Amino acid sequence: MTVMVALLRGVNVGGSSTVPMADLRRVVADAGYRDVRTYVNSGNVVLTTGTADTEEVAATLRAAFADAFAAAPDVVVRTRDELHAVVDANPFLDRDDDPTHHHVVFLPGRAPARLPDVEVQEPEALAAVGRELYLWLPNGAGRSRLAARMAGRAGGGGTARNWRTVTTLARMADEPA
Repeated sequence: MTVMVALLRGVNVGGSSTVPMADLRRVVADAGYRDVRTYVNSGNVVLTTGTADTEEVAATLRAAFADAFAAAPDVVVRTRDELHAVVDANPFLDRDDDPTHHHVVFLPGRAPARLPDVEVQEPEALAAVGRELYLWLPNGAGRSRLAARMAGRAGGGGTARNWRTVTTLARMADEPA
């Protein structure tokens, strides 16, 4: 069995796509996944599956959500090991350990991440590692010009999580359900 983390884009953020977590857990379980747990109210799901194919799980969940919810969120999935690799690869942890300064954009698909064409002004920083984009926002996301540029770019895809969420999901993926 493979432990995976599904990250839903735009769920319960800014009044868009309101999805109760109990309903989300039910839909994921009804899609055939086990040990389903959620973290906070923004579309983070830890699950167990018999496949190792994250794209298959993402497609199954997208279809299940389209059937269950008025606005079907996009889904990015990583295995437990892939999520731990994301934690280990953060290139900005030497700058500080404040989790509010670190963010990860999880991109869909299997292709390596490429830096988007957005202006980055110091002290903020942006890096592409693996299939993820890492942002270092020392003044926080709410005041960040880089975060605003990333959110406003067309066809960006992916879903962002703050560092506390990323590391908590990695711990949850290690814990028995």
